Amino acid sequence: MLRIDGHQHFWKFDPVRDRWINDDMSVIQKDFLPADLDPLLKQNGFDGCVTVQSDQSEAENEFQLNNAVQHDFIKGVVGWVDLCSPQVEERLTYYSQFPKMKGFRHVLQGEKDRAFMLQPAFMKGIRLLKKYHFTYDILIFPDQLQHTLEFVKAFPEQPFVIDHIAKPYIKDKKTDEWRKDMEAIAEHENVHCKISGMVTEADWKQWKNEDFTPYIEAVVNAFGAKRIMYGSDWPVCLVAASYEKMLEIVKEYFASFTQNEQELFFGGNAITFYHLK
Repeated sequence: MLRIDGHQHFWKFDPVRDRWINDDMSVIQKDFLPADLDPLLKQNGFDGCVTVQSDQSEAENEFQLNNAVQHDFIKGVVGWVDLCSPQVEERLTYYSQFPKMKGFRHVLQGEKDRAFMLQPAFMKGIRLLKKYHFTYDILIFPDQLQHTLEFVKAFPEQPFVIDHIAKPYIKDKKTDEWRKDMEAIAEHENVHCKISGMVTEADWKQWKNEDFTPYIEAVVNAFGAKRIMYGSDWPVCLVAASYEKMLEIVKEYFASFTQNEQELFFGGNAITFYHLK
């Protein structure tokens, strides 16, 4: 079975467009391209990756799809379309011609309206995704989990995946409310979860592997072995950890799991969810 990094990014750094990469994150204020990731994947035993949008534009889709055409190890792209647009179906029709375009994402975590996903126009756009066999990545903070529960309930047939375990407050060691909300969402079997992006929610300088155990455990218990997938969140993870150190956290946690469970987590589930070839 292929081993897949289910969540990472590429960009040509632009200080205006990428202003979310602030000076505290100066280590990633530069270009990160397929040639930078390829050796890291090989060194760590991965066969491919899913690259996810970091800019909300269709120019981003063109950039990532071009990368995917040129590099076979990029197995899928999660892009961006304006789901609120009256022309959304036209855009979905257009993107359905690209075999490596697997789904879409909106930066819900950055919206002033914390219930943005419940806006009628947005939901109308989401309703069209299944017709074109597209997935949807849910990028949120914990304060949006209850809105997200209402959101996923409205689309029981749509494949969803929560990015970065919904970014819990790992630095503050808060788990209770986040865990209850995640358990409620996990009851909906069309929702999956990426165990990714955790180091950026911890103390960047002083985290320890065991800081993440209660969070990984909560997700595994809620979603089960068939609805979780690994993502490095490279290069964003570099603000707090190398690719190897990020990987070590989950390798250590899953070491006691069966070989089949480990294969599902480190690739099989991403292949099934995104229909990777």
